[in-house]
Amino acid sequence: MEEKEILKALAALAQPNRLQVFRRLVVAGRTGATPGELSDHLGLPNATLSFHLKELINAGLLIQERAGRNLIYRTDFSQMNRVLAYLSENCCEGSAQCVDTVDMTFKC
Repeated sequence: MEEKEILKALAALAQPNRLQVFRRLVVAGRTGATPGELSDHLGLPNATLSFHLKELINAGLLIQERAGRNLIYRTDFSQMNRVLAYLSENCCEGSAQCVDTVDMTFKC
């Protein structure tokens, strides 16, 4: 993964509302959530939520899918894992004590 992509993802998560939205969608797993569900849970106005969802999609952290009349948002777990792998690839300078914890992929 290129540093430019990592910076885009981390910049998107560096805003409190976007971090809350992302974490909520991680909890939702593959089921995801509609904007209404996210708005109700997080107490964000629809326009504000829409802006933050767009930023997270542009950063590659979320996937948007239409299901009938609803939009469903889900975490892109493969992208999340790439960001985590990039951040931890040189953990403990590759020492044996850290090797087992480096492969912490999330398979939701």
